[in-house]
Amino acid sequence: MKIVKIEDFHANAGWRTTSFLKITTDEGLIGWSEYSEDVGTKGLNATIRALGERLIGLDPTRVEWAMAVLYTQTVPAWSGINQHAMAALGNALLDIAGKALGVPVHALFGGAVRDRLPVYWSHFGTYRVRHGGRYGLPPVRDYDDVMKLGEEARRRGFRAMKTNITLMEDGALANFRPGFGTMPGFPALNPRPEVLRGLARQLEALRAGAGADADLMLDANFHFRTEGYLELVRTVEPFRLAWLELDTYDPQSLALLRRAAGFPIASGESLYHRRSYRPFLDAYAMDVAIVDVLWNGFLEAVKIASLADAYEVNVAPHNFYGHLADHISANFAALVPNLRIMEIDIDDVPWKGEFVTHQPVIENGEMLVPTRPGWGTDVDEAAVRRHPPG
Repeated sequence: MKIVKIEDFHANAGWRTTSFLKITTDEGLIGWSEYSEDVGTKGLNATIRALGERLIGLDPTRVEWAMAVLYTQTVPAWSGINQHAMAALGNALLDIAGKALGVPVHALFGGAVRDRLPVYWSHFGTYRVRHGGRYGLPPVRDYDDVMKLGEEARRRGFRAMKTNITLMEDGALANFRPGFGTMPGFPALNPRPEVLRGLARQLEALRAGAGADADLMLDANFHFRTEGYLELVRTVEPFRLAWLELDTYDPQSLALLRRAAGFPIASGESLYHRRSYRPFLDAYAMDVAIVDVLWNGFLEAVKIASLADAYEVNVAPHNFYGHLADHISANFAALVPNLRIMEIDIDDVPWKGEFVTHQPVIENGEMLVPTRPGWGTDVDEAAVRRHPPG
């Protein structure tokens, strides 16, 4: 079996574009993967097309070999967009390999160790603050709405949820995102007392709605430097977080924050490859290592999880994309012994499910592990074409 064609497809997903990669073989088997050009990765489409040319004529089931070949093309600049491109290509190859044997991808690596995956509702309230009133999302305007959202999650059977920092602006809640350069405070990223006071009210309302036993997480992204994160740690201490998630590229700073916190620290979603995780693990800087399976590729993500396991650290997939990505991350979460929990976006555009042949099945806050061959779902090309990028 040989690779004969590589194509990319793109669909309007509301506030972002969802992208799919299709690899076709001379025997008619097709492999799919999902990726995104909306996460600091402009130019990724061109990189995928350029690297994909090197795979034409190769056996798609020799995935490790294909990745080794691609690595030789990128070794002077092994990270960043090159890694995203290699991941997208490698993930589509694994879909073919699973389909060729008639088994799910997790069976290629020894099989699932669980058949149900604990999931948390990600961007909890965040999208409703930012996009409420559009795409069928009810708005979250104030702290009473935050409490009602917590009550909704409890009614729907979700036991874990992760939110982001908001602040009150002109009488309504707004997302706090200076680390992404979308509001005042960038690039200094100094702590602001009014933001931390508002965050305390937000978490108080969320806890009141979700209940005392809910696992609440907070994701602070890149929105502070170490000084600000220390202020943040002190602010959230009373709310019994399941974890505080934050991003920094300095292992010692993260280790300092972990020592200061009386609760778990999660990080790593923007890291690539074992060589980037190793300094953080050596510094004992993480309680939970966040691993993006779409950015690192499934092959590398499994190796990162194995490395983390050697440090007695559990992992959680970074997963805020479409339903094909949900299936890819679910295969990873099913396979690795040291799983903490799986991320999934519940609030989304109403046509999100059209893009795949099989949607995730979620029952009582758990996702059922896919058992169909490959990733367990395929892309509906006609549906993708019905929603061209805006």
